[in-house]
Amino acid sequence: MRTRILFILLFISSLCFAQNDFYLAENYFREGEYEKATQLYKKLVDKNTYNTIYLKRLITCYQETEKFDLAEKLLTSKLQGNPTLFHLNIEIGYNFERQQKTELAKSYYELGLAGIDGNPSLGGTAARLFKENNLLDYAIKAYRRTMSLNKGANYDFQIAQIYGEKGDFEKMFSSYIDLVDRNGNYLGTVKRFVSRYISEDPFDKNNVLFKRTLLKKSISNPKDIWNELLSWLFTRQHEYQKALTQEKALFKRDPNYLSNINTLGRTAFNNKDYDAAKACFSFVLSSTNFLDEKLFAHLYYLKSSVEMKDSNVEAMFKKVLKTYGATTNTLNIQIAYADFLTFTKNEPSIAKEVLEKALALNSSKFEKARIKLKLGDVLVFMGKYNKALIYFSQIQTRLKNHTLAQQARFKVAQTSFFKGDFTWAMAQLKVLKGSTTQLIANDAVDLFLVISDNEPKDSIPTGLKKFAEADLLAFQNKNTASIAIFSQIIQKYKGQPIEDEALYKQAAVFIKEGQYENAITNYLKIIELDREGILVDDAYYQLAETYYFKLNNPKKASEYYQKIIFDFGSSIYLVDARKKFRTLRGDTIN
Repeated sequence: MRTRILFILLFISSLCFAQNDFYLAENYFREGEYEKATQLYKKLVDKNTYNTIYLKRLITCYQETEKFDLAEKLLTSKLQGNPTLFHLNIEIGYNFERQQKTELAKSYYELGLAGIDGNPSLGGTAARLFKENNLLDYAIKAYRRTMSLNKGANYDFQIAQIYGEKGDFEKMFSSYIDLVDRNGNYLGTVKRFVSRYISEDPFDKNNVLFKRTLLKKSISNPKDIWNELLSWLFTRQHEYQKALTQEKALFKRDPNYLSNINTLGRTAFNNKDYDAAKACFSFVLSSTNFLDEKLFAHLYYLKSSVEMKDSNVEAMFKKVLKTYGATTNTLNIQIAYADFLTFTKNEPSIAKEVLEKALALNSSKFEKARIKLKLGDVLVFMGKYNKALIYFSQIQTRLKNHTLAQQARFKVAQTSFFKGDFTWAMAQLKVLKGSTTQLIANDAVDLFLVISDNEPKDSIPTGLKKFAEADLLAFQNKNTASIAIFSQIIQKYKGQPIEDEALYKQAAVFIKEGQYENAITNYLKIIELDREGILVDDAYYQLAETYYFKLNNPKKASEYYQKIIFDFGSSIYLVDARKKFRTLRGDTIN
């Protein structure tokens, strides 16, 4: 028993020493101290004859110190001791390559390839060695040779990656598609890797290559999975109508694909392609008998119609609610209808009646909270602040720590701000600044800064009350009146902190009204006022967004995204700006 324990302790001790030697050797290797690393790796190789990591490191150390003869001698002895390790020929060849003995190197590479015929199980190892030594064409040959000899082997993924490294994107895409053709379970992986090389631009050369390769494959070997990939590509390119065509083809073969069309419709809606969203949800409505799917489709069809300012939207709302009833099933549609009546039709009294009836329905506390949030908005629109605050406070009390409660707290702060109660607004915003919901936290911080920077002190007016009035008018969609009051503030309080805040808020209203040039003028003024100001990165970002999405001027957009990347490293817009800048520049995003 003592002998066994002693043996175990000695084994553990030797293992620890070996690990310590390896870590120390690796450290020397990374630091470029190859002579020191060599001594440690020699010890490790002597004790661990079959450890390929130690051997590879030792060979590299010899090569880095130009001791090519020692590397060749070691590799040859290993190969002679065990001829089945044919892949060592590749290392011997690379050792000659390092000495610029190209022809001799090639002869050993061919030996490495030929060895796969006798032992295909080591074909993957040979291919990896070629790749590690940047012999990419040989690596591809080795993988293909292995797959031809072993039908169970699949190295399409590795081959695709190598083609990517070589910049041969057409063959890379073809290899990825072959991989999916062999095994559909790789679809998610292939999407992830292909997405590194394509952009949102349908005319990008890589996008065109991928689509062409995919179409070629779908003609020669039709499969549903090609429609899925085409739909995915078109969605990335924001070509939602084209994606819908692919999804319709899939639906004809399998009705379960209808859920994909719902998802596509939501994506199109969120990206403001309301035509495509309506097309998606119209198809869903004509293709399903399930109540939940129908109501979801009706909701987003109606929302899209509101955004497109369709003339018959109100009639459409009434027809849907008449067909399905004002029940708990249609609560989302009732809330959307109330929003439309208030903020588009300027009929808040009717909206209030709709919501009060909805509130009387036997719905869950969460649904009631959502109704009260909208009802509070309607009451704020009507100027009934105290009643709105009651509803918002009820949500906070009944759903503590829930996202809806956080939204309600922000609504309390915003409403208090509108009515000029800045002290109570600040109290709510201080709590919300640490909100777990990032969007709420950001909105809270923005409003907090507006108040804290401009709150009147010693009875000296700062324009904050006028600002709150203009902000309320913007909330009520009374945009012309809002713009006029912001202009008064900008003139009267020139040079004061509130000037840039008013310029920024007014620019947002200009955007709503489609007055893009006026918005651009405001953003540029903010930058001129104080290049170190707190709103400067916001102004640059909004300039970029306006040029990109509203004025279709990618060159100008790129200029402003780049400004954020190089001059505002801590901006909350940095990640998004970098992504969009690289997309506009046509980078391959790895």
